[in-house]
This record gives sequence, structure tokens and C-alpha cells, in this order.
Amino acid sequence: MVKLLNILFTSLRMATQELWANKLRTFLSLFGITIGIFCIIGVLATVNSLEQKVQTDIKSLGNNTIYIDKWNYAGGPDYPWWKFLKRPNMKFEEMKFIKDKSQLFSSICFMVDRNVNVDYKDNILSNINLYGPTEDFNKIQTIDISEGRYLTDADFERGSPICVIGDKVATELYGSPEKSLGKTIGYNGRKLQIEGVIKKQGQSLVGGFDFDQTVIVPYRYFASVFDPENNSPKIMVQAKAGVPSAALQDELVGIMRQIRRLSPSQEDNFSCNDVAMFAEQVTSFFGQVSAGGWAIAGLSLIVGAFGVANIMFVTVRERTSQIGLKKALGAKSRTILTEFLLESAFLCVIGGLIGLGMVWLLTLALSSFLPFPIIIAPNIIFLALSICIVLGIASGIIPASIAAKMDPVVAIRSK
Repeated sequence: MVKLLNILFTSLRMATQELWANKLRTFLSLFGITIGIFCIIGVLATVNSLEQKVQTDIKSLGNNTIYIDKWNYAGGPDYPWWKFLKRPNMKFEEMKFIKDKSQLFSSICFMVDRNVNVDYKDNILSNINLYGPTEDFNKIQTIDISEGRYLTDADFERGSPICVIGDKVATELYGSPEKSLGKTIGYNGRKLQIEGVIKKQGQSLVGGFDFDQTVIVPYRYFASVFDPENNSPKIMVQAKAGVPSAALQDELVGIMRQIRRLSPSQEDNFSCNDVAMFAEQVTSFFGQVSAGGWAIAGLSLIVGAFGVANIMFVTVRERTSQIGLKKALGAKSRTILTEFLLESAFLCVIGGLIGLGMVWLLTLALSSFLPFPIIIAPNIIFLALSICIVLGIASGIIPASIAAKMDPVVAIRSK
């Protein structure tokens, strides 16, 4: 153990001397390693952080949830929007029918929404989301209340003119969420009593519900003011625990076809959109982006490996007489081999650490204006150092082998 530590210390000292004595040559040779690590770690950190943010936003739409709507949420370049536009809107009675017929759901909600301008005294906010859900909405969605309370079952039953509002609405109209409680908020000449404020959630990257700019009212109140069928009606259905969303989706397709009396030859005039499908698509997309990052970084790492190999060949030539002297004094070939491999690996680790430092600076810059933080996970740092060590050993194996096989007499006589 002591011998191994001595070899390690000697290798690190020699690598440091090589780096210090030939700064420019070593830097240029390690530049490929630095850029390669910067590319792959930069891509992985950014992609992983972005994927985590998108997956979190998707989960906010509801775990294991199906959205029944006239619109198909898949999108794409050939999206036949004119076809979906002609479909009939969802109806409140259809939700009640599904509730009676479905065996696989745990929560179901009818949801309508529209954009309104809201006001308080002389302050006006434009394009605020006015949501009118039924009772199970907060069972499907994650709605954290920072001040006051959420709507009760009695509020939904009576259709009371009360609401909960988003953090941005409360802050911009009243100065702070605390000051908004108990006050009224106006829209279209009407007034709503504020009972609660939703905790700030931040900008979503996948659309869905923007609760920061939201006013939520009971469905029955919304329906008494606006026509539900003309305000983006949809039915949200969450599966029971242990029931796959695909199974719930199949059941809902059958129930909806029964509700709308569609014959076997008729195509669906509705869409059952599975939230889990979006998560799978996101995982596949980011996997392809990561693969592209690996391809770009691989080229830089190959160039860097040749640079490190060049350093080691030069080092072996410069230390030929020292190698011969060590072997003449009894140093074994494997000791010489280990010293040069450790030195090569150490040089690659230095290049990798410089690359990691550059990525860290990049994350600070990007996090300052992106709607999500860029985080370098510990497993990514471990991956970077592992790549450097493996690349260093692979780059130094040939020159280290040459050094280990030298004849001590010939090596000592060399100049």
C-alpha cells in the first residue's frame, strides 16, 4: 500500500513538473480534453436540468391522467386542426355519464376556462386565466395554497362568487398575497371574493395550467356567467392507483363512443389524451439530444487523446536516461508502467477539471435568465472524471509500455 502511494505521489509530482515546465505545449495538448469534457458535461447538465423541468411540468398536469377533449394534443406538422374544429364540444352531462360507467377512475373533473381582464381599484391585469373546474380538480392537479384556503365542496355546490387567485395576480394587484385575502377582484363588471392565494409555481415549459396568472372559481358560478360549451370544455380523468393510464384510456374511448352513439364504422369525434404519452416523448427527444452531444464531444475527446499521447511520447523520450537509471537500481517494469499511466491519467483529469470549471461558469450564466436552474449532478461529475481517467490510461498505454520495456543499459547511455 505504501509502495503504491509512493508511486502515485511520484507520478503526480512528475505530471505537475511537466505541466509547469511546458505550460503552452501541455495546455494545447490538453485543450481537446477540456473542450470534449465541456461539451459533454455542458450538454448533459443542460439536457438533464431541462428534462427534469419539463417532466415536472408534465406531472403538474396530473399523474396517470387522461384529458378528454375535442382537440388532440399530439400536434405535429400535419396536424388536421380543421378536422378537430368541427368536432362537438365536451358536455357536463358526459362527465356525469363517465362517472357512472367507468370502473377504473379515481377522480374526474369537468373544466372550462377563458381569458379575462381583472381589476382592483385602478390596477388592471390583462389576459388572466379564469378557470371554472368541478370539485375533483385539486385531486388531479397539485394546487398548493400559500395564503387562505382552497374552494370547499360547499362553495362548488352553491356556485358561490368566490375565488382563489395566483401569486402573480395577488402581487401585482394588491402588493402581496397576504394583502389580497378578504378583498374583491373585478372582471367584466362583476366582483369575486378572494378566499386564497396559490403558491408561486414559476413559468411552465409545456403549457397546461399557468396558476401564477389564474383566478379559479367554482364551475357552477362560471356556468351561471358564461356558456361552458364555448369556453374550452374538457374532462380530466385520473386512474385508480395501480391502473395504467393506457387501460383507463381504452375504457374511456369505449364509454365516449357509447355516449355519442358512434357506430363501429364511424371514427372518434373526440380525443383521449394521455399525459404519460408526453413524458415518453420528452424522454425520447432528450435521449436523442444527449446522443448528439456525445457525438460532438467524442470528436474532441479523440483529438485530446492524441494530444495526451503526444505529451507522453515526448516525456518518455526526455526521461529515457532517468528510466534506465531507475531500472538499473531495481525498479520493475510494472512500476515504470504504472508511473507513466498515472501521469497520463492525471494530465487528463487536469484537462477535465478545467472543462468542468467552464461548465460551472456556463451554468451560472444560463441559470440567471432561464426559467429553470442548470444543475451539474454528482453523477455527471463522476462520469466526467471517469472519462478522463479511462482516456488518460488509453492515451498513455503505448508510451508507458515503451518505457517499461527499455533496456536499462541502452537507456542510460542515451542523450
